[in-house]
Amino acid sequence: MNIGPHTFEEFKEVARRFHGYPAPGLLIGGYMVEEARRHLPAETLFDAVVETGKCLPDAVQLLTLCSYGNGWMKVLKLGRYALSLYDKYTGEGVRIHIDTEKLKKWPEIEAWFLKLKPKKEQNTEKLFAEIRMAGPSFCSVAPVQVASDFLGHKHMRAIGICPSCREAYPVSDGALCRGCQGEVPYVGGSREVHRENCLVAVDVEDAVGRTALHDMTRIEPGVSKGPEFKAGQELTAGDVCRLQQMGRNRVFVQSDISSDGLVHENDAALAFAERMAGEGIVFKTPPEEGKVSFCAAAKGLFTVNRVILERFNLLPDVMCATRQGDILVDDGKPVAGTRAIPLHLSGEVFRNALNVLDEGPLLNVLPLRKARVGILVTGTEVFQGLIEDKFVPIISGKVERMDCEVVGSTIVPDDREAIADGVRRLLDNGADLIVTTAGLSVDPDDATRAGLLDAGLRDALFGVPALPGTMLLIGKIGNADVLGVPACALFYKTTSFDLLLPRVLAGQSIVRKDLARMAEGGLCLNCRSCTFPKCPFGK
Repeated sequence: MNIGPHTFEEFKEVARRFHGYPAPGLLIGGYMVEEARRHLPAETLFDAVVETGKCLPDAVQLLTLCSYGNGWMKVLKLGRYALSLYDKYTGEGVRIHIDTEKLKKWPEIEAWFLKLKPKKEQNTEKLFAEIRMAGPSFCSVAPVQVASDFLGHKHMRAIGICPSCREAYPVSDGALCRGCQGEVPYVGGSREVHRENCLVAVDVEDAVGRTALHDMTRIEPGVSKGPEFKAGQELTAGDVCRLQQMGRNRVFVQSDISSDGLVHENDAALAFAERMAGEGIVFKTPPEEGKVSFCAAAKGLFTVNRVILERFNLLPDVMCATRQGDILVDDGKPVAGTRAIPLHLSGEVFRNALNVLDEGPLLNVLPLRKARVGILVTGTEVFQGLIEDKFVPIISGKVERMDCEVVGSTIVPDDREAIADGVRRLLDNGADLIVTTAGLSVDPDDATRAGLLDAGLRDALFGVPALPGTMLLIGKIGNADVLGVPACALFYKTTSFDLLLPRVLAGQSIVRKDLARMAEGGLCLNCRSCTFPKCPFGK
């Protein structure tokens, strides 16, 4: 049986030129491709799926128009010596695989395929002879329907410029290219510097009079942890015993060996901190043990550029950890820390990290404006005095704790005209933040939303993935912000209102995606003793 247009011997030579040598798997694969094609209707335009990366894909590429490069052949490394050819439009096709029961008729092929004897004991000529005689007889073919995900060809993915190495890459791979994420296979060269070549370690007894190369930490479990020796400190005879008590019998000291191309951990951390710190952020210098800590310079809303944070932490040998973003922090409270992980960074890693951080400040503490708040209570039963209003004192307490001023409050019935008039009166009193009940009521008699729309509500977002407080609305009327608070705020101490109010006061422009991100951490546990904001809610 021929393999495509070739005799067996001719195909051996084709395989040798293409593959490097006439591999048994490639010769068998040639028969498998031809057998699969024989089971397809004539003139079928087909694609291929190959279930191993060894030899078989080469057979498909040699005998068909399908290749890995043009996307008509997909290689799934399932570890099975099998392939499928299928109609590229309907997915109907055939799958062919080596049948181990049929293989028993061919002992040399069986021994090779199942690795029953070492390669040096195999008779190559006999193996080739069996393959030529057997053809596809030890294979089984079955019809298949290929899943729709494999039909057609994926369009070219969006291409971006990696902010680290500045090379083009598919943006679907992440915030950085996969190479800068550490998936490169290279050792040595520009990707990895052998830092040990420029480090000198000596016995502690020989370190007297030498200069410590890095900070050395002393830990007393449950008592203290901190640098006992600082980088640049000259070691004395009195230090030998302390070093040994710390478990250090050898120490790294400064030497005359060139460290060109390397960046010391403290120098790197300081350079990172200068780029990370934005408005309302301070950090202590000099760095200690390659680490810099950040604190809030004043009370405000702590924000994190999550895109830059992810990109930075995808790089090898560096890190930055922060508190959850979009939370209130007090003056002087710690918010983040960064460090270089090894004692020295390669110049390339250091430059890549700076490229990422040059896109803008990573950390900010935004001041909160002292809003002038107007509180609108809706509900005919409250307006008529049938139910005592408790909404005004609850909202007043929350906004006043954030140094806001309540400039007025009004109670109106469930009438859209009355609601619109109530909003206008509060705005006339100077309110630049309207807080109203019935954020997104499911009650068909509730006219709050209609009244707000009549008053000029725009850019409105309805519903927040948080519990309690899903039925919240956020928007604007003129230059005033609007927050519609659901009735659950009368029962629960903490709701989505408490999460969004600081962000509104900080002047953040909130879009639907921002609300969607609140879903993770948006479930309040309704603890018997509420400790918000010192709890997981909203984090």
